[in-house]
Amino acid sequence: MILRTVVIGLVVWLSAGLSARADGCDALTARLIRGTGASLAGRTGPLVVFRAADAERMSLDCGPPRRMVFRALHREPPRLYFVLIGLAAKTLAGANPERAELLAMNLHQAALLTGEPQLGRVGGAVLRCEPVDHLDGFSDGALCRLAPDRAPRPRSRAGLFAGAAAG
Repeated sequence: MILRTVVIGLVVWLSAGLSARADGCDALTARLIRGTGASLAGRTGPLVVFRAADAERMSLDCGPPRRMVFRALHREPPRLYFVLIGLAAKTLAGANPERAELLAMNLHQAALLTGEPQLGRVGGAVLRCEPVDHLDGFSDGALCRLAPDRAPRPRSRAGLFAGAAAG
């Protein structure tokens, strides 16, 4: 009888945790739709795919750590591709959208020039842009990834200004 109660309690606890994570992903998905103007294309478990006019693919992985992927068909995507990344950075990580847009543009250009992935931080976001043709040798395009910044922040002695330098 005690074992049965423990098993039922465990099942209820686990399903509540999964439900809370799903609700958190649903809420973030809704915020991203409002914040970027994209629409929902589909969802499978923790992976959410959006339709966005300015990206061939825009997806969110709600599994820890949360992250987004943006892919454009063209090696030199239009500016609106980077605007979309900035808006998503604001929604996902609280970053300044204009600064995130500019960082994404600069990282993308540096990746094209060097042939190597480029990483940068702005506000609460981490961006990584890669030269797509370098990844598989066949496809052209642009690829950037976005995630909340998990790097430790320097704190003042009193802890009053923690995160103030994050931008």
